[in-house]
Amino acid sequence: MAGVLAVLVGFTGRLVSIQIIQGPELAAAALEQRLVSGTIPAGRGDILDADGNVLATSGERYHIKADLTLVPTWKHVVDREIVGTGIEAAAEVLAPILGVKPTELAADLVGTSRGKYIAKNVLPDTWQAVKAFNITGIAAERTSVREYPNGTTAGNIIGFVNAEGVGSAGVEQTFDEALRGTPGSYEVETGLRGHQIPTGEQERTEAQPGQDVRLTLSGDLQWKAQDAIQAAKRKTGATYGFAIVSDVKTGAVLALGETDTVNPGDLSSSDPSTWGSRAVSNVFEPGSTAKVITMAAALETGVVTPTSKFEVPDAYVTSNNQTIRDSHEHPVQKMTVAGIFAESSNTGTVQIGEKIPKQVRYDYLSKFGFGKRTGVGLPGESPGILHPVEKWDGRTQWNVLFGQGVSVNAIQANEVFATIANGGLRAQPHIVKEYVAPDGTVTPYEVDEPVRVVSEKTADTVLAMMESVVSDGTGSLAAIPGYRVAGKTGTAQAANPHTGKLDHFVASFNGVAPADDPRVAVSVVLYYPELQYGGVVAAPVFSDVTAFALQHLGVEPNDSKPKTFPLEW
Repeated sequence: MAGVLAVLVGFTGRLVSIQIIQGPELAAAALEQRLVSGTIPAGRGDILDADGNVLATSGERYHIKADLTLVPTWKHVVDREIVGTGIEAAAEVLAPILGVKPTELAADLVGTSRGKYIAKNVLPDTWQAVKAFNITGIAAERTSVREYPNGTTAGNIIGFVNAEGVGSAGVEQTFDEALRGTPGSYEVETGLRGHQIPTGEQERTEAQPGQDVRLTLSGDLQWKAQDAIQAAKRKTGATYGFAIVSDVKTGAVLALGETDTVNPGDLSSSDPSTWGSRAVSNVFEPGSTAKVITMAAALETGVVTPTSKFEVPDAYVTSNNQTIRDSHEHPVQKMTVAGIFAESSNTGTVQIGEKIPKQVRYDYLSKFGFGKRTGVGLPGESPGILHPVEKWDGRTQWNVLFGQGVSVNAIQANEVFATIANGGLRAQPHIVKEYVAPDGTVTPYEVDEPVRVVSEKTADTVLAMMESVVSDGTGSLAAIPGYRVAGKTGTAQAANPHTGKLDHFVASFNGVAPADDPRVAVSVVLYYPELQYGGVVAAPVFSDVTAFALQHLGVEPNDSKPKTFPLEW
């Protein structure tokens, strides 16, 4: 009897220890085993064009996973009759839905994993079909997949996201923080078979969706720019090229067309080296388009007027014995500053440049944006090359006057002409217009205040001289019937990417329209065309794209007469 009593006392003590002393601790441990936690993905914001059309969006998808310790316990019941059990039965009903063989799926359902993925990125309808069978241990995680409904249109600008959903190129990369939002989390209590206990412990922090990013791009104009530059590449034999349209008043990029644009939804069909925007990452010597800066500097500092007279040979020897040549042989010509600009004479430009101190030449190149990133909003932007005066050799000090010895990206080149068209005010180029929060709140994208580069008088004078380039000079193929057009041709030597020899050319035309009240600055750049001159290969593309842009913006033709200057004396 004493022995039995001792056993009962010991059992009672053990029970007291478990229930009273260790009870809370054991209960907490049991609860912890029943708790399942996870992340609630934040919806990624859309990327829209200026008109609100969707360029990138996120489609709802599900990752289906299985608790392999629970699937074998499932019973497939039809009309209250068990028609199958366990892994084989689950595989038999799920395989047709998931598009796999039952034997393959059955093999995947064997093991001890509590959360093995058996399908990823399935459509909502697919998950609902799976869910309808109420298979023990089968659950899903909601996720999303990035979709690009317009294919290659603006593909290099939009960019893409990687497998983890992080922006990895274009706007997707630069504005990833705004687009991605903040993920949420959940923690729920589950029963023996893995199902959530409705009255059990739960904790949930909702995800905060990302913002939409509205671009400055006009969808129709973007399509036109891409189509025109792609056609020009085929016609001229160029390796690649760009066609850019910007609003001269605001700096907003209305179109940025590139050749061989990628489809962000199908990167496997493109070369990774083309995934970014070469309009900002690749640089070139601007050539004669940089003469706009030389003329603006000379006029602003008062060393010449548009009618100042020069005798212009086809070869000119500078004060330090450097020989500068024009693109073709010609007798000595009596030309005004306006004439030198219209005919794109290197020897005349250098004579004008001799009147401008070296540091002043540098200062104006810098003021117009050379040597610094524009901040347009695309990753990988190059600042170009503008060496300090101390590094200019005896040749470079003259070459910079006609766009050699310096390099720019295509946005920087466009910015120069937009500045002239905007009365000498340089507005920051930008590709994003505004952010739109999930509740509809709109936050404008912040850009720098415009900076005055030259006086309005100087800008208007250069603009008038640019009109002569189209009406009487090397840019006649840029003309648009019914509109006044101003611009400048550019042809610059480039190194052969295979041999390093300077036997390749970059041809360009930059201009503005309408010249009497500028709305857009348009730049066309073609790398390594078979015909080298910008006035021949790039100017017609400018005319095509600009005519479309003016009509798209509702700019009416007019018959006003331009201000002209004599070209000869």
